[in-house]
Amino acid sequence: MMTQRPHFYHATGAALTLLLGAPVGAHELTAELGNAERAAFDVVAADIATDGRHAIFTMSVAGTPGEDRPEAAGALAGAPVFSYVWPTTLDPSVVGFDAGVGILAFAVTIHPDFDDTPLFDESGSGSTGDDGGTWHSHWVVLGPDEACGPGALKVIDIPEGATPALPLTWPGLPILIDSPGWSPTFDGPRLSVTVPFADIGAVAEARFDGVTAALRVNANVHAPLLCVTDVFDVASGDLSLPGRVGQ
Repeated sequence: MMTQRPHFYHATGAALTLLLGAPVGAHELTAELGNAERAAFDVVAADIATDGRHAIFTMSVAGTPGEDRPEAAGALAGAPVFSYVWPTTLDPSVVGFDAGVGILAFAVTIHPDFDDTPLFDESGSGSTGDDGGTWHSHWVVLGPDEACGPGALKVIDIPEGATPALPLTWPGLPILIDSPGWSPTFDGPRLSVTVPFADIGAVAEARFDGVTAALRVNANVHAPLLCVTDVFDVASGDLSLPGRVGQ
């Protein structure tokens, strides 16, 4: 895996406030080739477009998205996760979390050691508990935690006894994650996911970036539960969220 990219890890809440004033270009965000060792994670372009009350998240890479998968660790502790991620300026309350609690990101992930989509049978096996090894989608709320490394990000933990607002499809893990069941589509060098929204107007005003990354479950299966450990590529190069939602 590639060396961590510090610009990604320093996208804390304070930095995100500054990002709201970043320059905006065309709605499709294009990226330079050759920034990732793995072609399947070398981002060429990322986009969020709207169609009625739906948002279409897309990402194109130099190779074949979804082709590279992490090797199973054999247990939840230390389990690796590969992901295609769209960090956004959307407020987490748009999808059912409390307002202002972190950076809302949409992600397409795979992790063969555990299943975190208990309501859905993505693999078509007849069981809803064995789908971690199938690419699937999540909303996650990211925030900084030095326990993950200097300036590193994690999926925000839910402290014991806390009762935060959570989406109806929250999978029961003690982190700010949603498992809405929208399946990604892979077509050549491009992957896409169509996501419905009650308020598409909020999406139309958002800015975004495209990131490919690896995460890992804490070896102690304890807070911080899920840390970002490697960033393969960032479409903008510096996580400035220059992408603008188009139609």
